[in-house]
Amino acid sequence: MASVSLKKSYKCMQSLQQFYTGGPYAVASDESFLVCACDEKIKIVDLSNASIKSTIEGDSEAVTALALSPNNNILFSASHSRQIRVWDLSTLECIRSWKGHEGPVMGMASDASGGLLVTAGADRKVLVWDVDGGFCTHYFKGHKGVVTSIMFHPDPNRLLLFSGGDDGSVRVWDLIGKKCLSTLEKHQSAITSMAISEDGWTLLTAGRDKVVNLWNLHNYGCMTTIPMFESLEALCIIGPESPFAASLSSLTYPQTKKRSDVPSINFITVGERGLVRIWSADRAMCLFEQKSSDIAVSSGDEDTKRGFISALLMPASQELLCVTADQQFFLYYPEESEGGLNLVLRKRFIGYNEEIVDMKFLGDEEQFLAVSTSVEQVRVYDLTSMSCSYVLAGHTDVILCLDTCLSSSRRTLIVTGSKDNTVRLWDCQSKACVGVGIGHMGAVGAVVFSKKHRNFFVSGSSDRTLKVWNMDSVSDNNEEVLTLKAKAVVAAHDKDINCLAVAPNDSLVCSGSQDRTACIWRLPDLVSVVALKGHKRGIWSVEFSPVDQCVMTASGDKTIKIWAISDGTCLKTFEGHQSSVLRASFLTHGTQIVSCGADCMVKLWTVKTNECIATYDQHEEKIWALAVGKKTEMLATGGGDAVINLWHDSTALDKEEAFRKEEEGVLRGQELENALIDADYTRAIRIAFELRRPHKLLELFRELCRKNDMDDQIGKAIKALGKEELQLLLEYIREWNTKPKFCQIAQYVLSRAYSVLPATEIVEVPGYKELLNGLIPYTQRHFNRLDRLARSLCILQYTSAAMSVIQPEGNEGKLEGKDAKLPNAADIDELSDITSVEEEQHHEELKEQKSSKKRKNKSRHSASKKVKGGG
Repeated sequence: MASVSLKKSYKCMQSLQQFYTGGPYAVASDESFLVCACDEKIKIVDLSNASIKSTIEGDSEAVTALALSPNNNILFSASHSRQIRVWDLSTLECIRSWKGHEGPVMGMASDASGGLLVTAGADRKVLVWDVDGGFCTHYFKGHKGVVTSIMFHPDPNRLLLFSGGDDGSVRVWDLIGKKCLSTLEKHQSAITSMAISEDGWTLLTAGRDKVVNLWNLHNYGCMTTIPMFESLEALCIIGPESPFAASLSSLTYPQTKKRSDVPSINFITVGERGLVRIWSADRAMCLFEQKSSDIAVSSGDEDTKRGFISALLMPASQELLCVTADQQFFLYYPEESEGGLNLVLRKRFIGYNEEIVDMKFLGDEEQFLAVSTSVEQVRVYDLTSMSCSYVLAGHTDVILCLDTCLSSSRRTLIVTGSKDNTVRLWDCQSKACVGVGIGHMGAVGAVVFSKKHRNFFVSGSSDRTLKVWNMDSVSDNNEEVLTLKAKAVVAAHDKDINCLAVAPNDSLVCSGSQDRTACIWRLPDLVSVVALKGHKRGIWSVEFSPVDQCVMTASGDKTIKIWAISDGTCLKTFEGHQSSVLRASFLTHGTQIVSCGADCMVKLWTVKTNECIATYDQHEEKIWALAVGKKTEMLATGGGDAVINLWHDSTALDKEEAFRKEEEGVLRGQELENALIDADYTRAIRIAFELRRPHKLLELFRELCRKNDMDDQIGKAIKALGKEELQLLLEYIREWNTKPKFCQIAQYVLSRAYSVLPATEIVEVPGYKELLNGLIPYTQRHFNRLDRLARSLCILQYTSAAMSVIQPEGNEGKLEGKDAKLPNAADIDELSDITSVEEEQHHEELKEQKSSKKRKNKSRHSASKKVKGGG
């Protein structure tokens, strides 16, 4: 077999994270991003692919209100701490904050100019703030309950403010006169939404009392009340340029009488039923209603149905954005059809996935990802846009496992196991359930399709049994949900079954259990072949090798083992995870393994050497799910942090990048040598910085220090450096300064840098304080050492000077008198001659004394020898 190129690295290219946990949100006027409340944090989300662009840290309190300025540069936020904050979105910094309400801020809005901000609180107050000054300009009281909704009049020339409360009243406030112009009392429940017509003279209000009221802003009278037959959460007026208006104009309606005293306004409502409806105000009738809700509901109980909690028409495209109670964003676009208007669900973003339990790739090119979370539905994601394409609903309890396959008839199928003790078979083309398997007495924790013929699947349950289900009865044109039949059943383990795997030729199935064993069974009758014993904890993952007669198991004892199918002996053990290994799968034709576990790590192993060659840390909680693309060889991981990461093989790219960098380094190195030959030190220093060669830089500066014009040369080189290169230079100087051998060069270059560069430019270098703190101690040490050396030299000079005037002993000629002078050079020479003669005589005497001592010692030594010999 041809040699297989091993994978050495993966990169996380895409990530789907939780970005919305319910509550307030705001959409940019250019629809480029969405601002959402995510617990105490604020997430800024790209609307094209649901990726998180940035995160604003809150104040450890849940966010209660959000608003954007008209130019999308400023974000206003408030939380349960009652603190109102103003954020600059270009720097993500809080530029201003204040408190004003005595209770949580329940809503806020910015005026058309962006200079005023209005806040509505649970303290029944409405306050208007000057954004630049941070002071209150208007203080309105009058509501008898919590103020739930607030808005400025869209016409900037009409300085009016509208507020609605849970007391059922709407109040109109005059910003010039600072008073309440009118109180509109017609609703019997909380006001949830308000909107103003295009001409600016009609106000529409909706509430949970299941009606919509139209108000005349000339005299503040109620023109009409339209019954909705459901509690409303939002209404949106359809403008004349909206695609909804164009679609409605082509429809035919029943001949109904129009009211002349009511303006011709079409508006959209959403509420507890989860349906989008379009109404005509002058006809007081529903023009369009969705046939079925796109919100997946697990059971038929009306109490469990949760509909929309908010909606708005997008500022630019005029598409309808609806938000559900389970943190989903639906983006609708109208289309004309034969039967009339049709709403197309263009995108579905999942704001919060909860815990990821299992996932698998599906589709011909594996462009989709089926995900089971801690809910009753399977969510299928489109990996190109990271939006949820569709949802498969039918289980009545949490889905624990799933598997996918492409059948012999090219149908994409999904099988799921749930806590409701059933297995379900889904057809992805019709997005419907085509078969249900009933028979397990416990939660189904593992399901797997056959690999070769794809005409059956196997399930394992907490009732400790395995079942083989036949799919022959499922045809391509099934309209009814069939009841699947089990071909074989066996009591397999002593505890819950966690995982299953089918051999590539469909002859064997392996099951892993909490009883610390894995068992291999022969299909289709589930005859026991061998039991794999050796793990010290429960087994969470099993998989057959695609090329060898062996099976791999991953366990809670932090190890991965490979077993021989023939006799059940353990062939290899992989150790390295710090906690339970929850998933493991073969890669690269069985020569490598990828694993993940409760230690939040993804590890890449080489089977032949038992070596872990790469470890990735991109999750914050246990990684429960691992999917491997058989064609694309892409990885997907998900876990308890509700994050889905997509990993792509980057081995070839990394190798190519390393080769490119090496080639570029060789060429730039040659340029550096040419610059040195040409004595172009400025260019040479710049290239050395680009190549990150501190030793070469040191040599260049050392060479420059030997030049006569070194000040100009070094100054010119330093002036040509950018801010990043200047930071690098200071780091290099800090390192050179630690060694006495190079400290002189470091100090001189630092001195030149302070001489030629402005102090403000040096201070602005990133990490300047830390670099300075690293320079000071060693500089002080070098100064002390030089100071001690200078003192020693002074003492030496003084001593040598003093020794040159010492008079020899016995010299009668002493200097006397006040005008005595130091001896001249001739006297010093004479003294030195006399001293040298005396030193020679003294030296001869010492030599004679030494020789006499040696003779005495020698005689004593010979005498002692004679005495010993005589004895």
